[in-house]
Amino acid sequence: MNQGNPPGLDLERLRGHLERERPGLVNGPLTAELIEGGRSNLTYRVSDGRDRWVVRRPPLGHVLATAHDMGREHRVISALHRTPVPVPAPLLLCEDASVTGSPFYVMEYVEGTPYRTAGQLAPLGAERTRGVLLGLVDTLVDLHAVDPAAAGLSDFGRPEGFLERQLRRWGKQLAASRNRDLPGIDELHASLVEAPPVSPAATVVHGDYRLDNVLVGDDDRIRAVLDWEMSTLGDPLTDLGLLVMYSRPLEVAHSPVGTTAGAPGHPDPAELVERYAARSGRDVSDIAWYTAFAWFKLAVILEGIHYRYTLGQTVGSGFDRIGDLVPVFIDHGLTTLQER
Repeated sequence: MNQGNPPGLDLERLRGHLERERPGLVNGPLTAELIEGGRSNLTYRVSDGRDRWVVRRPPLGHVLATAHDMGREHRVISALHRTPVPVPAPLLLCEDASVTGSPFYVMEYVEGTPYRTAGQLAPLGAERTRGVLLGLVDTLVDLHAVDPAAAGLSDFGRPEGFLERQLRRWGKQLAASRNRDLPGIDELHASLVEAPPVSPAATVVHGDYRLDNVLVGDDDRIRAVLDWEMSTLGDPLTDLGLLVMYSRPLEVAHSPVGTTAGAPGHPDPAELVERYAARSGRDVSDIAWYTAFAWFKLAVILEGIHYRYTLGQTVGSGFDRIGDLVPVFIDHGLTTLQER
């Protein structure tokens, strides 16, 4: 644990705020460490030496508040905490940026492992690994079974025209970070735009649902679903398509994008889709479109990272290989659409 202030968190101010808002919660000086692995919002493990909590705040120097809305994240986990969906208990939302430099929220600390690679899963063995992945599908079914109105989330998004807006959004993202030729990506985008499926009834969607965004307990049960920053009301099959995409081996040496698909016992995509269909009752006959859309979305995200790398705007290792992955994702997307 960091004895001083980690970047983006003033521990004395945080302690003072917690003592005012939640008297008796904190017993002593706070220490904190940044939890690695988050995609954009910063996540800290905070302790008073007896208890532990988690603090979430936007990235340092962020500009668009709407892209890192702490109130929105806090709202969705507060709503879902009253449902069968496992989420950390929310403790406090602070929208006063003067406390520690930005809005933030505090939630309970949940013990568990975010499995990011096949190598991490391997020690579980094939049977336990299969159980974890089937549990991941069952938890997604539970999420999509939540009645947004009953949970107080009826105004959490705009389901009408959801897929069309998503295609426009990611098309604009691509245009904003395009500085090289990417064969096939325009064809992939055009094919997706040309024949989108008819969406089922809207549900709460996570937006980035995969194994390393959940915490798995020692009993192999999912203890908490994390990283709700992309959640909204929309087409539930976009979550399933993304899960299917992450369940296909990439077959790229030293890939900077993690996949657990190569672990012994990992169910193949067809089994995951069949389990979702059987448990949710939804028609999944268009899953190829949703999976191709997931390949396209990730290709755009990776190209954006590659673009920032070429401008010298990334920090850390592995970014030099991101650009090589983009054509692989485009190719998978096109192949998936052809299978449709």
